[in-house]
Amino acid sequence: MPQDTASKEQEYRELYKTLLVHFPDKSIRWLLQDKENVRCLIKITATELEEFIDFSQLVQHNRSYISDRLREQESDLLFSVPFKGRSETDELLIYILIEHQSTVDISMGFRLLFYMLNIWDTQRENWVKENVPKGEWRLRPILPIVFYTGDRKWQQPLTLTTIMDIPENLHRFVPTFDTLFLSVKEVETEELTKTDHPLGWLLTVLQKEKANKETIIETISDAMIHLNTLDPEQSEQRKRALHYLVMLITSRRPSEEHQELIDLIQLHVNDTEVEIMAKTMAEVYREQGIAEGIRQGIEQGIEQGIEQGIEQGECRAKQDHLIKLLTHQFPNVSDIYINKIRTIEELSILDLLFDQLLSADTIDDIDINGNNPH
Repeated sequence: MPQDTASKEQEYRELYKTLLVHFPDKSIRWLLQDKENVRCLIKITATELEEFIDFSQLVQHNRSYISDRLREQESDLLFSVPFKGRSETDELLIYILIEHQSTVDISMGFRLLFYMLNIWDTQRENWVKENVPKGEWRLRPILPIVFYTGDRKWQQPLTLTTIMDIPENLHRFVPTFDTLFLSVKEVETEELTKTDHPLGWLLTVLQKEKANKETIIETISDAMIHLNTLDPEQSEQRKRALHYLVMLITSRRPSEEHQELIDLIQLHVNDTEVEIMAKTMAEVYREQGIAEGIRQGIEQGIEQGIEQGIEQGECRAKQDHLIKLLTHQFPNVSDIYINKIRTIEELSILDLLFDQLLSADTIDDIDINGNNPH
């Protein structure tokens, strides 16, 4: 085997091992590590802001603001970038929350605000450590983006009032902020591809990942036609797009379609790149003990396992939200309540406790056993 091919296979093997675990969120995170893909996301969701952002100086910050328990259902990315609104030195933070769980969380507005406050609090802590005078403190503006890849329609507003029951004349006392929102499965294909950017065409394939065979073939063909129009200096973007397509096909489509769809991509590629990718992907699956299961047609079992994992993640997320709200409202609450919440696995009971807690004046107003007072 030529050395170049061997080194490529090793490089791809490490990449696939990393991304195939929790593919829905890790693959999107990986795509958005490319500055041009972040530019495309902004152009899709807020075209009017693109001209003010210097994407060539986009810097990713490695810290995540999501708890370990929530990472099974979502992940996040934080970037800083110069913003040319008033001067060249102004800086903007771009916070992207990648949401892939199967249920729509009505507390998303609260979660976003919580994450944003954590980002700002990190700034404050740095100022304190560096003895920056308070008169010089300036919080960086945050551009929040929710990148939703779930199948269900997202009909809940991304506001705090979504989880409040308050009269109209009290709304002005609730913090408000705008959030950019992209629901990949709901947005019109024309909206994704209006920039003619590689990311937009990749998202059309993600959008149709569960469509019938004829539709996915047509979608992949259209994507490849546009990927082939990229300039030579965009070769890395093209390679990243090919990796994503191969991984999406192998991890999200029925096993009997894999070879035909890989061959379809190969028809549009003039070198052996896709062949090496597909071969390496198969080896990774075999190493992980997955390929044999897929060949035996156990997609249904895999889907059930994924759903169970998502449900468990949702349960842990609700427990986390409930405990955070409980300790915020009652700072001296006994560990007995917290430990009891950790043992509750029924989502309906956790929802009931959440509703009780929102209107509770004292800790005694909460039935920790989850009984409905009505």
